[in-house]
Amino acid sequence: MKKRIFAAMLAGVMVLSMAGCSSGSNDTQAADDTPVQDGEESTGAGETEIQVFIAASLNRVMTELAEKYNEEHPEVKITYNADSSGTLLTQIREGYECDIFFSAAQKQMDDLEADGLMVEGTRENVVNNQVVVVTRKDSGTSVTGLENIGDAQSIALAGGSVPVGRYTRQALISLGMLPENDDPASITTEEVSKALGGVEISEQDNVSKVLTAVAEGSCEVGTTYYSDTYGYEDNLEILETVSYDLTGDVIYPIARVVNEEADDAQTAAAEDFLAYVLSDEAKAVFDSYYFDTNVE
Repeated sequence: MKKRIFAAMLAGVMVLSMAGCSSGSNDTQAADDTPVQDGEESTGAGETEIQVFIAASLNRVMTELAEKYNEEHPEVKITYNADSSGTLLTQIREGYECDIFFSAAQKQMDDLEADGLMVEGTRENVVNNQVVVVTRKDSGTSVTGLENIGDAQSIALAGGSVPVGRYTRQALISLGMLPENDDPASITTEEVSKALGGVEISEQDNVSKVLTAVAEGSCEVGTTYYSDTYGYEDNLEILETVSYDLTGDVIYPIARVVNEEADDAQTAAAEDFLAYVLSDEAKAVFDSYYFDTNVE
């Protein structure tokens, strides 16, 4: 059955609520991260709609790209679903309608391809990012980076299935602060807390919630992406930009998803929008949002 559960959402707009740090607990509060849409599905001649699943850290830049694309292609409605790459992959596997998947890590794209859900020959690496340790400028924290992050009163940390959470765990392994593990994503938040001396950690289910928890002062420090600090320069301080030697490259791949529900117009629009995301014009926009477009 055709699952167009995002047809009532506003393209590119997420309502994010934070799961803050509370004393003595590592819980995650429920939040609605679903983009919302103010109109009904387009039905005019020649109009179509595409469903684009994007990592939460791409929400702002992709919103601008959709606006620019629609200047030339007003007939294409672009509906975004923005969340963690792991959550998005699960939804695609469950049959949610999706035309394009833009992941914050290779693993989820590898899994999509292995499942036979990727349109062959459409996968491309788009941007690189970098993990950063952040705090509010008025926090007074003694933390200077990952090596003493356990000195914080509270940490906002994405779960292991979220790419930034996995990259953070890998960096802690590289520093010898967590034991070697072939699958860093499998390391639980409780295990991270114990390794850091029992520090309070609030686990978040996407990177945007980590940023919100720190920006609003619910958590003293957190790990997010450099691109996520765009627009927060007056409020947040970057304590450390984590080396690729510790995390590995933070590559964001994109690909079309097999969508048997799509008609010819929808398929053509998905092909064209993906090509636009890979264009030189789009690269300039990614650069302006602190993404690195020098990728192989």
